[in-house]
Amino acid sequence: MNTPEQSQLGKASAYVDQYDASLLFPIPRAGKRAEIGIAGAAPFFGADLWTAFELSWLNLRGKPQVALVHFVVPCDSPNIIESKSFKLYLNSFNNTRFADAAEVQARLRTDITEAVWRGGVVQSSVGVKLIAPEKFDMEPVHELDGLSLDRLDVECTQYQPAPELLTLDLQDEEEAPVSEVLVSNLLKSNCLVTGQPDWGSVQISYSGLPIHQEGLLKYLVSFRNHNEFHEQCVERIFMDIWTRCKPIKLSVYARYTRRGGLDINPFRTSYPQALPANTRTARQ
Repeated sequence: MNTPEQSQLGKASAYVDQYDASLLFPIPRAGKRAEIGIAGAAPFFGADLWTAFELSWLNLRGKPQVALVHFVVPCDSPNIIESKSFKLYLNSFNNTRFADAAEVQARLRTDITEAVWRGGVVQSSVGVKLIAPEKFDMEPVHELDGLSLDRLDVECTQYQPAPELLTLDLQDEEEAPVSEVLVSNLLKSNCLVTGQPDWGSVQISYSGLPIHQEGLLKYLVSFRNHNEFHEQCVERIFMDIWTRCKPIKLSVYARYTRRGGLDINPFRTSYPQALPANTRTARQ
């Protein structure tokens, strides 16, 4: 079983420029999920939306080609891909010749699907969408929609996840359920292995009894010195809100700023729905 410490994170790495699928380093999701009380099937659906901003290869005449790539990794796959290994893998395309973009897309889909489902039965392939340079100008930039929690003037003193900060905002015993979309740009955590900062924005959509917004903001801020991968942080946020506030419906979506030409944007929801568009924010 691969562990984060066995990956290339925080280590000097040779940059291979000839195609090599073995560079991908899958890490099981199960261990971190057990820490937050998920022993069997997870109580959520969703996916990890990745964007690669640095992909290049050679055509058959040796001329460099470039593209952006959107990936959709289903969250029911048994593994995540450690991000530095993903970067090293993409770099291995740099001096490799491919017939066309379709061949590159097929190779990416095959390799990443195999890695995220390694040790399990493949139930769905990873989504891969290449965006050619002539369409770069059509890529939108848009902030997460919702009511900003950052407008609240709160005192923050806790910088490790503090789920006890999550409470309901009940004015009377017969409080009516609400539907709210709340956002914050103050999410920050650290890489599980290197401790380097990961900056993000988060959108929380729920239906149920009203969640105390000041407590929710302070809870999100409490991740500031916490070491965990992006996907794991979002699942922790989901499970803490789900178990402590007991909403009828819940979705948690985070968009993290890119590192090494990659951004990772996990989405988790308690009910089946369409995935959000993989639209970057200004900080990404």
